[in-house]
Amino acid sequence: MRLDVKTIVLPLPSDELLGVVERSLRVSFPEAYRLFIKENNGAVPITNLFSFNQHDYLIEKFLCVLDESESDPINGWYDIEVTIAQVGDRLTDNEDLVGMNVVPIAALFSGDFICLDFRETEEPTVVIWFNEESEEFSPVTQRVALNISEFFEMLRE
Repeated sequence: MRLDVKTIVLPLPSDELLGVVERSLRVSFPEAYRLFIKENNGAVPITNLFSFNQHDYLIEKFLCVLDESESDPINGWYDIEVTIAQVGDRLTDNEDLVGMNVVPIAALFSGDFICLDFRETEEPTVVIWFNEESEEFSPVTQRVALNISEFFEMLRE
């Protein structure tokens, strides 16, 4: 996967900051995703297209992890936890859940998100979360890859 390095959001997240986010969400990110975000926080991919079920999807931007999202008026809106705060009740089907089991990691051009889906296993699958079709505690998702590495391999220019 190729990325526009000029779009990487600095400072890059540390292991400690990623740990804080993981504890807040009550998930453990896959190692491949941890490595990716530590080097490419919030980057815009050049290889930003993927096809699934006879549809092409365009990744607008990977979400970022910021220590203080409110201090960055542009990229703060793309912080993972800020995104969850905006759509969280539509990302889960369990109103008693503490933490998250569907975590957005990339914004699609259509307003939908690529997410890590922890609902079935600790090693998350990768899904598209459909914004307009989802309702409170009724997320609409479609699995596109068995894991994050497989998803990264799907991306093309």
